[in-house]
Amino acid sequence: MLPDAEVSKLAERVLQQVNAVIVGKADRVRLLLCALLSRRHILLEDVPGTGKTLLVRALARSLGASVARLQFTPDLLPSDVTGFSAYDPGTGEFHFRPGPIFHHLILVDEINRASPKTQASLLECMEERQVTVDGTTYPLPQPFLVLATQNPVEQEGTFPLPEAQLDRFGLKLALGYPDREIEASLLARAFESDPLQRVTQVATMEEIIQAQAVCAQVYLDGSLRRYIIDILEATRNHHDVALGASPRAGLAVAALSQAHAAISGRDYVLPDDIKAVVPAALPHRIVLAAGARWREQNPEIIVQQILRSLAVPTGVGRR
Repeated sequence: MLPDAEVSKLAERVLQQVNAVIVGKADRVRLLLCALLSRRHILLEDVPGTGKTLLVRALARSLGASVARLQFTPDLLPSDVTGFSAYDPGTGEFHFRPGPIFHHLILVDEINRASPKTQASLLECMEERQVTVDGTTYPLPQPFLVLATQNPVEQEGTFPLPEAQLDRFGLKLALGYPDREIEASLLARAFESDPLQRVTQVATMEEIIQAQAVCAQVYLDGSLRRYIIDILEATRNHHDVALGASPRAGLAVAALSQAHAAISGRDYVLPDDIKAVVPAALPHRIVLAAGARWREQNPEIIVQQILRSLAVPTGVGRR
């Protein structure tokens, strides 16, 4: 297993490679790496052309990971995702033909354009990291990460993700538009070589698996566990919230905080680690009460209000 200190060095190498391509989004890339190291999936909600696909390809290239892109459309079938059993006339037997889900990194483009049945085909893959076809279970490659995208503006012909599926995503991120200076630099080098050619492999799948094991052992003090529960309960008791964060959300926050601490070079979690991941880990799990939007409320604002209102544990350190 990797020593604790090596996890931050590994993370720094990967971040350096990805940030060379995805300029000006270091905080989002850091959270993405936290999701990978904590074995949590990511929902990227943003308008087209902001670099979502490029981000996934750059991450895959820096890790030497296999990557597959699934373009979700209304006519896509579950078997197009997971694979199917095909009959072999020569042997008279059925043989399993793996679908594109059998890769390390899966980019699911416009996930909300597929039918609910096809969306549901991802549930077992994301939760159990396995595929069951015709009664036979097949394990998925490790590490395994789903990065799904959806367009927040264009809603015609879409099937909104149900709460149960949204809850499977550890984080929801938006890259957003670059600022003027960064966009100017992008235009200046628009006709240079493919930016991915600058990305080199700086980690292996085995190192990522070892780093995931290290992150899972990062110390989380009892007072911080109670702090996470306080945040969850505050979302459930908020007057503008109809459905608050689930226990699964608390597990995600804890794991993401451990990964954030490890990337920062620590073997223990601080309150700042929790506060760094909560704004991306909770809002997509919150369902607003009727009339909340008329009061100009949204889940992101509510989570920030909760973080400001709760007392932060002090004197937290090593075990």
